[in-house]
Amino acid sequence: MRTTVVGLVTPHLLRVVDLANEAQKGVNVHWHLNDAVAHSMGELADQYNAPALVAAYVEGLENVAAQAPAAKTDYVRVLQTAVEAARRLRRD
Repeated sequence: MRTTVVGLVTPHLLRVVDLANEAQKGVNVHWHLNDAVAHSMGELADQYNAPALVAAYVEGLENVAAQAPAAKTDYVRVLQTAVEAARRLRRD
C-alpha cells in the first residue's frame, strides 16, 4: 500500500476536529488541543517529506477553520487556536 500526504495528515486533522466538537459541547479542551497539535507536528516532522506534510497539516487546519459555521463560536475558536499553534510550531 502506498502512503500519501492525505493519508498521513487526515488522522491528525480529525483529532483536532473531534476536540473542536467537544469544545462546542462545553468541554475544556485547551490542554488536549495544545498536546494534539504538538504531537501531530512532531510526528509529521519525523517523516522524510516533513515540509510537505507540515504544510498540508497547517493548510488543512486553515481550511477547516475557514469553512466552520460562524454560529459555532467555541468550535471556530478551537480551530483558530490550533492553526495559530501549528504556525508557531512550524517556525520553531
